[in-house]
Amino acid sequence: MATKDSIFASHGEVGAVPGSSGPFLPDDNVRPRSLDEFIGHSTLKANLRVYLQAARERRQAMDHTIFHGSPGLGKTTLARIMASELGVNLVSTSGPVLERSGDLAAILTGLEQNDLLFVDEIHRMPIAVEEVLYPAMEDFTLDLVVGQGAGARTVKLDLKPFTLVGATTRTGLLSAPLQDRFGIALHLDFYSPEDLARIVARSARILGVAVSSEGALEIGRRARGTPRIANRLLRRVWDFCLVNGKSSVEAEEAAFALSRMEVDESGLDHMDRKLLSVIIEHYEGGPVGLKTLAAACSEDERTLEDIHEPYLMRMGFLKRTSRGRVATHRAYRHLKKLPG
Repeated sequence: MATKDSIFASHGEVGAVPGSSGPFLPDDNVRPRSLDEFIGHSTLKANLRVYLQAARERRQAMDHTIFHGSPGLGKTTLARIMASELGVNLVSTSGPVLERSGDLAAILTGLEQNDLLFVDEIHRMPIAVEEVLYPAMEDFTLDLVVGQGAGARTVKLDLKPFTLVGATTRTGLLSAPLQDRFGIALHLDFYSPEDLARIVARSARILGVAVSSEGALEIGRRARGTPRIANRLLRRVWDFCLVNGKSSVEAEEAAFALSRMEVDESGLDHMDRKLLSVIIEHYEGGPVGLKTLAAACSEDERTLEDIHEPYLMRMGFLKRTSRGRVATHRAYRHLKKLPG
């Protein structure tokens, strides 16, 4: 495991102007713009670099690619990097936006040679729209129905070669025919605290925030393994530092601010602890079904399943069984509750 000193060997204390209170830049400005800038996922990056180089040497569209993993791990960022590395346009949309097949057809016919079409939350695309993709992905053709009733006829349009890049948090909701048409499947897992500390350091430099290596690592430990959360916490911790007259984010200041935000040492927030407490106190540790749990927590089922449960399971606080969710002994210890 990397030490705190080695993490910041090339960074030191970051932030252009200690104590600067200038406005934060938009989130897009802290996104990596190349594979070299992208931190973490060394194996994924190495493989993706090969696929990109091969596509450039062939001067052809790269194979269709699917990224899957929890929210905030860098799927959208990697799609942007792919377009930048290939020197092509990136056209972005999302599954819920594509309500009709005509919506997708309009986008596909507007693509230029070897462009990237990025579809976020691709698992939420209606099946009628999804079926339009099948010939488009395989043969770069588009089958359109012109007219209605007995006079309806099918027209086949040729498309320029393109690469579909999909992103999903729920691989199991993708249909088998769609999954089979992706030539490259890449999984993004949660980040280590050390990698998150590097991300915090990089973002701090861009944002003009002064942060020590210990302060960045404290944020990294509590960021739930997710870069998006790490960057958000950095901004909020810096708010506390400015108001309290601190010129730099040190470990003590970071711990104080994060505690005020109800983010504990393991990265659990208020809803995480509420979810575990409900299972332990109301249902004797489980098992309890997701629908019942969502109602008891006054939270949406999808939010619990996509946002909270993956991290709780990774940290060993929660188990999914065929009968429902179960709190582990580690959850009892973390919440300082005695098993019944």
